[in-house]
Amino acid sequence: MPKKSAPKKSVAKKPAKKKTTKGQKPVTMESMMEQLAPLLEGEGAVTANDLRALMASLNGPSVSDKMSDEDVDARYAAQELALDAMEARTEAEARKLAKRALRLDPDCVDALLVMTDLDARNQRQMIEGLQNAVAAGERSLGKSFIEENTGHFWMLLDTRPYMRALQVLGDALRNEGICLDAIQVYEKMLELNPNDNQGVRDPLLGLYLQTGDLKGAGRLLKKYKEDASANFAWGRVLERFLAGDEKGAIAALKTARKANPHMELYLTARKELPEDLPEMYSPGSEEEAVLCLGFLGAAWVTHEEACAWVFDQLAAEARRERVSKEALLRAPVSGKKVQ
Repeated sequence: MPKKSAPKKSVAKKPAKKKTTKGQKPVTMESMMEQLAPLLEGEGAVTANDLRALMASLNGPSVSDKMSDEDVDARYAAQELALDAMEARTEAEARKLAKRALRLDPDCVDALLVMTDLDARNQRQMIEGLQNAVAAGERSLGKSFIEENTGHFWMLLDTRPYMRALQVLGDALRNEGICLDAIQVYEKMLELNPNDNQGVRDPLLGLYLQTGDLKGAGRLLKKYKEDASANFAWGRVLERFLAGDEKGAIAALKTARKANPHMELYLTARKELPEDLPEMYSPGSEEEAVLCLGFLGAAWVTHEEACAWVFDQLAAEARRERVSKEALLRAPVSGKKVQ
C-alpha cells in the first residue's frame, strides 16, 4: 500500500492569478495554463485535487469579481510575495518580502502568518497574531462570499490562505490546552469544507474525547464513518468505553487492533514514543501509530480507567491464546508414530 504523507504544516502553493472581469471570464486553454503555471512552481507534484480546485476557481465565484483591476493586481502581487516569503531561506528575506506584501494588501493572510511567526515572542502573542490573520481572511473574502460558498472551501483557491490560517490557529490553541476554542475553530473548518482536505477531523476527535463531549465525538464518527484510519478506529474504542458500551468497546478494540496493532504497545506503556514525529506513514504502520497518539494521546491519558481497561482486555486475550496453544499441544494425534 502506498505511503502517505504525515500531517504537517501546510506548504502553500502559488495561487492561480485572476484578472478582473465584467461577468464570468471564459475558460480558455490560455487562462488554464496561466493559472496552472504557479501550481507547477510549488513544492511537490500537482495533485488531482489541485486541478479540481483550479477548475472550480476558473468556473466559480471569485472574491475579485467586484474589485477594480488595480486592486486585483495589488492583491495577487501581494499573495505571490507572501508565498515567496514563506519559502525564504532567511528570516531577513522573509520579513522583507512579507512587509512588501502587506504594503500592497494589508489583509494578505499568508504575509500576516509569516510576520506572526517571526515576531511572536510567546504563545499568547502567537495566538493573537493568528487570530488577526484569520480576521483579515474574513475581511478579504467578505461575508457574502463566505456564506455563498460554505461547504465548498479549499476547492476555491481564493479560500486557501484563510483555511491555512484557521488550521494553524486551531493547532496552536490545541497545543496550549485551550481545547474549547480549538474545537470551535476545527468545527468551523469542517462546516466550510466538509471534505476535510486538511485532516482536522483527527485532532477534533481527540479534543471531543478529551473534554468528554461524547455527542460531538459520536457525530464526527458517524459523519466520517468510512474513515478506516487508526485514529478513528482507536478513537471509537475510547468513545464506546466512555459511553458505557463495553460490548461495543470490545468489538471496536478488535477492529482497532487490526487497523493498527502498534497503538496498543504505546497505550500500555510497553514502548516509548520517539522524540520526533515521522514525516511519512503507511496505514497500519508504527509511524501511523505515533501520529495517532499525537491526536488521541491526551484523551487516553485524561481517562486513565480506559487505558487500564485496554490493558486488562489485552492481558485476557493473551491468556486465552496461551491456553489455546497449550490445549493444542496436549491434544492426541492419530496415526502411526514416526520411528
